Amino acid sequence: MENGSKKKWNFNGNKDLNASAISVKGVFNKLTATLNKDDKRPVVRLCRADPTDFFKTTDDASHAVAESILSFKFNSYSPSGGLPDAKRAVADYLSSDLPYKLSPENIFLTSGCTEAINITLTVLARSGANILLPRPGYPQYQSRAAFCGLEVRYFDLLPEKGWEVDLDSFVSLADENTVAMVLINPSNPCGNVFSYQHLQKVAETARKLGIFVISDEVYGHITFGSKPFVPMGVFASIVPVITLGSLSKRWVAPGWRLGWIGTCDPNGYLQDTEIVTNIKNYLDISCSAATIVQAALPQILEKTTDDYYSKNLNIMRETANTFYERCKDIPCLTCPNKPEGTMMVMVQINFSQLEDIIDDVDFCIKLAKEESVILLPEGVKRIKAFGLRHSKKL
Repeated sequence: MENGSKKKWNFNGNKDLNASAISVKGVFNKLTATLNKDDKRPVVRLCRADPTDFFKTTDDASHAVAESILSFKFNSYSPSGGLPDAKRAVADYLSSDLPYKLSPENIFLTSGCTEAINITLTVLARSGANILLPRPGYPQYQSRAAFCGLEVRYFDLLPEKGWEVDLDSFVSLADENTVAMVLINPSNPCGNVFSYQHLQKVAETARKLGIFVISDEVYGHITFGSKPFVPMGVFASIVPVITLGSLSKRWVAPGWRLGWIGTCDPNGYLQDTEIVTNIKNYLDISCSAATIVQAALPQILEKTTDDYYSKNLNIMRETANTFYERCKDIPCLTCPNKPEGTMMVMVQINFSQLEDIIDDVDFCIKLAKEESVILLPEGVKRIKAFGLRHSKKL
């Protein structure tokens, strides 16, 4: 440059993107970078909910995708919103749990549930709007809201009440600019399942506030406790519901990147307020889900047997019970509730019993470095050893 000075360019990186880059993947990569390369033990990954680490999808699902590829019929671009047969299959699948029937026009296929989240929050991001998110919750919602300028307000989930929504604080957060709330059921990261009665109270509260419910049901039907899974769409006659789901967890195929948005709204409020129109417009400028997986979807949903689901749930139940019991032997950890669903569990770190641990991030970084555990019952012994090593000397 002239006289050794730096040239002034007219471009810069988007600082809003840096500020909103909070994700499970980002944390996972950060912790992986801290692993001790001299530790020859296998790494135990507890912070990445990738079911392919422990399960495999069904043979019928794999054959359906192979058949789709070999037919040479689905190498083209997908219509915006998805292939008609795939949309109809998802509508039928969701309708089996509802007191009314969804049509293919209620379904929009996306490139995984992450894109479904991005689309749904982006279409709500008008100037001054805010959205209510659960705490604890899934970081993608916070990241997307921050990136598209949607203000976030957090309502608490109460561990002493099985992680139910704190309805009083929920109401106090809302104002005339609140557009929606997010509910994750079964819950990631808490591992709880909301009861029918509690979901009805949430729906009635949202109706009073004039907002709709975004119901993240990626872990739908992955329940192994006393409470059955109840989709929020059951209460759509009370309050409009947008249901989000995907193939990732129940069918163990996150890499296939197929998710969906379902508008559960028998009264047509989402149509009248142009939320549906905005979703369609967004899909016109976004990348569609792979057509080969879309084409296989009807067979996947139809042919997956109850035995497959039950086998996986039995493994999850046994693992959850084992973790819950073994966690009692780790003084620095408390598990408020035994997991009832998903592949998650929320634990509390008792910092009063630890020394040289600053916060939860510090705990996880040092645990990864010392024990090669990235916060499965396989890792509990190492977590216990770590806790004892850092316990305060009395």
